[in-house]
Amino acid sequence: MQHTNIVLLQSDPNTAQTLAALLANSFHSVYVANSINELRYAAAKHRPDAIVLDLESASLADVEALKKEFAGVRVICNHRVADEEMWTRTLSVGADDCCPSSDTRGILSSAVRENRLSNHMAA
Repeated sequence: MQHTNIVLLQSDPNTAQTLAALLANSFHSVYVANSINELRYAAAKHRPDAIVLDLESASLADVEALKKEFAGVRVICNHRVADEEMWTRTLSVGADDCCPSSDTRGILSSAVRENRLSNHMAA
């Protein structure tokens, strides 16, 4: 099943390109933002199912604000360093999941997880 839209912001252009290509197989549209403001604009315009956010491109306050501003949208954070303390703080401000930037399959799985469960439960 293909989901509607996803918006992502990554500090590394190579990671952004890799994720966009992978996510395009599961989402109708993939929007790559170049700044947190551009991400907010794209999310407001395209109403994504999920947002994938590199923690090097945004603060914890940004994560918290995105969860409030786009209620019901999954926010999946990633970072190049697997830092359990940072991830715990990120989850505590509302992120739905945190993954290493190199774990593109994990990011994809987290981005589609809730929608897949919701659709399964409705059936």
